[in-house]
Amino acid sequence: MSSPDLKIRPWKLFSRSLKDLSYYVGSTFVGNDIQFTGITIDSRFVESGDLFIALQGAKEHGAIYAAEVVNKGAAAILTDSFGAKILSTLIPVIIVENPRMWVGAISAWFYNNPSSALDVIGITGTNGKTTTAALVEEIWRLDGRMTGFIGTIGIRINNENYATSFTTPEGTDLQGILAAMREQHVRNVVMEVSSHALSMHRVIGTHFKVVGFTNLTQDHLDFHGDMENYFRAKAELFALDYADSAIVNLDNLYGVKLFDSFKIPTKTYSRSHREADWHYQNYETSTNGIGFEVSIRGPGGVLIEGHLPLIGIHNLDNTLLAIALTVESGVDPIAVAAYLGNLSAPVGRLEPIDVGQKFLALVDYAHTPDAVAHALKSAKSMTKGKVIAVLGCGGDRDKGKRAIMGQALRAGADFAVFTSDNPRTEDPMQILMQMVGEGHNDNEVVELDRRSAIAIAVLQAEPGDCVIVLGKGHERGQEINGIKHLFDDRIELAHAIEDLE
Repeated sequence: MSSPDLKIRPWKLFSRSLKDLSYYVGSTFVGNDIQFTGITIDSRFVESGDLFIALQGAKEHGAIYAAEVVNKGAAAILTDSFGAKILSTLIPVIIVENPRMWVGAISAWFYNNPSSALDVIGITGTNGKTTTAALVEEIWRLDGRMTGFIGTIGIRINNENYATSFTTPEGTDLQGILAAMREQHVRNVVMEVSSHALSMHRVIGTHFKVVGFTNLTQDHLDFHGDMENYFRAKAELFALDYADSAIVNLDNLYGVKLFDSFKIPTKTYSRSHREADWHYQNYETSTNGIGFEVSIRGPGGVLIEGHLPLIGIHNLDNTLLAIALTVESGVDPIAVAAYLGNLSAPVGRLEPIDVGQKFLALVDYAHTPDAVAHALKSAKSMTKGKVIAVLGCGGDRDKGKRAIMGQALRAGADFAVFTSDNPRTEDPMQILMQMVGEGHNDNEVVELDRRSAIAIAVLQAEPGDCVIVLGKGHERGQEINGIKHLFDDRIELAHAIEDLE
């Protein structure tokens, strides 16, 4: 079954035989055959009739929860030989080596391989995944298609929205979501594919019609160790096991490296290189300062021209990939040109906050050095006065990027406010000091409390300035010591502006 924040389970109740499962995974099954009607890797969410897959976690083995899942009505447990030694249960047990590798495949098998009935687009990279995926879905919807979306800002099945804890859900949830989409007559699905999901084999069992690569910059090195491992995790998606074809960014060195190693049909896109399959013949800032006038060239002489109402030069890259992907999915380029003026960025991505103030106020999800630099550059391009920026770094994440993010903040802002983000289990002041480093400038403030930091930034603003709050974007909570407190940068920024009066 799916976790409670998803609340998605296919309408049709699926049922599978344990004996058939044993045959599928190549394991011996002894005893009377029974049916199971659901599948999960999380003991908290087991329902009666479920198959519970007990995995080795970072701190403990899932098999220690056997008694709990049996009490909840689990039909059987699938685990490894180590987990089997822990178990003392009367319900059937199936043993496979490395069950983590099997989760996605078993889930896809259970739900009758839902991705085979869908046109699925996958997007990976460090920055731009969410915006690109949202633009893909928006173009499809403007084209009258029934769509599905899976990503950082949530899950959408046609017009129904669901929250999620992961950019790319666990394999059991992912296949259930795809099955629900299939049953609700969705044809086109776009999803963000994270490096964590690829490393943890969550997308095994999912097949993509086309996959896209945005870029690779420093992030998640706490998990991957170094950039080479990070790149290898992303590169896994670009193989016949997962995808029929690909589109990659030639403006990023890792995109070039990916292109040079491809074994699937591949097209390229670029903002600056006209030899790319998809490129800008021309682009310029609109006369009103909002968005761009663009001329895009694609394969076979495709020409798409019009007004793009997105702010931020990096959104030229996101839009170009989104257009390339949707044309690959069968949308007529002439129709795409007609839709161009109706496109919008997702929530929390350079999102304007307007409560009648005489300065520009923006909220953005930027939480990597590269994204911070791009967001501040965009803010600068739209601002006659000062750029006043608020930024923190998350706890229990890549510590190596904190000082670099602090440097990006100083370089791009006229007035910098260093604050807390989601400290999680770390000391928030220690995180701040790693961001700030040694020395202190007159045009910066360190304020641990994020609400107060936003208020300080707003108090600095004069007509013609820009206040930009970075790092959390669409998020509606701040996690401190394992507890999520209600906190929305968009609401806090609006309140701080209103309090000026």
